[in-house]
Amino acid sequence: MQHDVVIAGFGGQGVMLMGRILAYAGMRQGLQVSWLPSYGPEMRGGTANCTVVLSERPVGSPVVEFPRALLAMNLPSLDKFEPKVKAGGIVIVNSSLISRPCRRDDVRVVQVAANDLAIEVGNPRGANMVALGAYAAVAGVPAWDRVEEVVRETFARKTDLVEKNLAALRRGAEAVATGATASPAVAGA
Repeated sequence: MQHDVVIAGFGGQGVMLMGRILAYAGMRQGLQVSWLPSYGPEMRGGTANCTVVLSERPVGSPVVEFPRALLAMNLPSLDKFEPKVKAGGIVIVNSSLISRPCRRDDVRVVQVAANDLAIEVGNPRGANMVALGAYAAVAGVPAWDRVEEVVRETFARKTDLVEKNLAALRRGAEAVATGATASPAVAGA
């Protein structure tokens, strides 16, 4: 079993934080993990992405040319990485900021209005946690309790943010579970 995902957006959207949370949650679950960040020339406002690999066996390389999943937080990220997702993979689209449909019919597309749902739960800066919750619910790896555990620890010094981020994380998972913001699975995905 190996799960790999590219998480991409612009600087300031919490892309690297999502990747780190997945990586730490995977380690807590006893998985082999790699996390490879990539920044554009500007930190905030520039492009940013990271690749996370979670595996039961040692990870041969942190570089993944054709990931099994993509979590796209903005349109340039979808444009850049959508063609690289393996057939049968998962593409999670932040439909709050991306208005075009996914151009692939050989992947499972999950539309999640991450920014809108974050506002809905009272955490306007929590779009990344909504998207992370959606990904964790769809991928099933790492285990949900491990993801929540790492979110709690990540924000432990800012106690007011713990519950806000957990609420956003759960809202993303609920949106996928209820199908409220998810497209139907593509045949064969």
